[in-house]
Amino acid sequence: MTRRTQTLVYGLLVMFAAVVLASVVPVPLVALGPGPTFDTLGEVEGRTVVAVNGRPAYPTTGHLNMTTVAVTDDLTAMYALRFWLDRDYEVVPRATIYPPEKTHEQVEQENNQLFSDSETDAEVAALAFLREPVKVLVGDVVANAPAGGVLRAGDQLLTVNNVKVTSPVQVTELMRATKPGDVVHLSYLRGDAEVRQGTVTAGVRPGGPQGFLGITPQGEPFDPNQVVISLGKIGGPSAGLPFALAVVDKLTPGDLLGGRFVAGTGAINQYGDVAKIGGIPLKMLAARNAGATVFLVPAENCEEARGATPDGLQLVKVANLSDAVNAMNELKAGKPAPGC
Repeated sequence: MTRRTQTLVYGLLVMFAAVVLASVVPVPLVALGPGPTFDTLGEVEGRTVVAVNGRPAYPTTGHLNMTTVAVTDDLTAMYALRFWLDRDYEVVPRATIYPPEKTHEQVEQENNQLFSDSETDAEVAALAFLREPVKVLVGDVVANAPAGGVLRAGDQLLTVNNVKVTSPVQVTELMRATKPGDVVHLSYLRGDAEVRQGTVTAGVRPGGPQGFLGITPQGEPFDPNQVVISLGKIGGPSAGLPFALAVVDKLTPGDLLGGRFVAGTGAINQYGDVAKIGGIPLKMLAARNAGATVFLVPAENCEEARGATPDGLQLVKVANLSDAVNAMNELKAGKPAPGC
């Protein structure tokens, strides 16, 4: 065998070894792509996604799909390159999705909890929008909170300054009428005991002139079975907006979507505010692939969304649940809705 032949053979062996390694050795990357979408007004695997029990549920038309991002893990270098060359996917460091200090199971558990919390927050936001009362509980109590000597996490707030409280946002509004040093009168329940009374001297609210209790009011439906949201095997909080809009649509007369195929995303808090989320280009692509013609975009995602809008998809800008409801009514009436 000549030296030239030997060099060629060795080169081919090295190339073959590199190809084998690239096809079997994992790399610290994951691929993100358009995930499945689910109609929050319909059924998934034979179960109604948003079910109303014990009260009228009004007919709806069209589709209101929540969107997801699919994560492909355990990539080899060859598959990572394949995804990187596909314009419908993003390849990112694995640590951005699965932090090294957490196990895969821990990340999944956290995402599942976020999704479960988003269901409750969506229902409370929808009921508050409809002016329906919810149970107001004491959530977090900050260290050295002015109300710390009176209230505990889990207490049910009944009144603030003799005004009956029916939503978390109302507690915030009532405290806006106070200033540091004011005496705030509270009534509350702790467990099954009798109604308790207490007074708190309002403290200084960080970043605001109003009085401060140092608690986070948290809403909870009085009847947990009145509205039941059922959609398993999904993680994260970004389905909150579609869930809340679906609850509003089912609990109010008239058809909100006018038969349109609407999709969207956005974490929502119990005040109805819609927060920025990740993966917006991939979620818009998933929505368009599913047949959506309108996409609800969190206001803070608008700039990113404008540069990646699939053909045939109308973007609707929403900062809160009221924006989303108003935009649907505008579209149904043939009027333009605020876009990105």
